Amino acid sequence: MEMDILEIKKRLKHRYPFLMIDRILELEEGKRCVALKNVTYNEPYFQGHFPESPILPGVLIIEALAQTGGIAGFSLYKNAEQEITFLAGVDKVKFRKPVIPGDQLILKSEFLKRKLNIWMLKGEAFVDDELVAKAEFKLATVPVSE
Repeated sequence: MEMDILEIKKRLKHRYPFLMIDRILELEEGKRCVALKNVTYNEPYFQGHFPESPILPGVLIIEALAQTGGIAGFSLYKNAEQEITFLAGVDKVKFRKPVIPGDQLILKSEFLKRKLNIWMLKGEAFVDDELVAKAEFKLATVPVSE
C-alpha cells in the first residue's frame, strides 16, 4: 500500500519542521513500513549543520525511522485520536555514510515484538540502495493529555 503526505498526516501528529517522511512506498499494517524522505537544502537544520558542508543530522535519521515505525503501528492503536507514540529508546545505532541535500532516503522499519504499550522495532536507512544508518528502537504509546 502506498500513501501520500496527506494520508501520512492523518496517522502522525508530527508537523513541519518535524514531519520527517514524505511518502509511504510499502506498508504491512502492524508489521513493517518503507518510507521515502527527500532531503532538500532548504530544511532548517542545514543552516547550522553545517552551512559549508550540509549533512542530515543522524538523530533526524533515527527520528525518521521512528516515524516510519509509527505508520506501521498505526493499526495497533486502540484509539488513535486519544493516543500518541513517543520514541522510548534507541540501541545498536550505526551511521555508515553521511546523508546530504539531494539524497533520497529510503527508510525501512520492521516490528520485532510488542509488549503492552511498548513496540520494539529495527530500522534501516538507505541512499541509492546503500545502507547509511541502522538502529533498534522502542516506541511507547501513551494517552494524549487534554
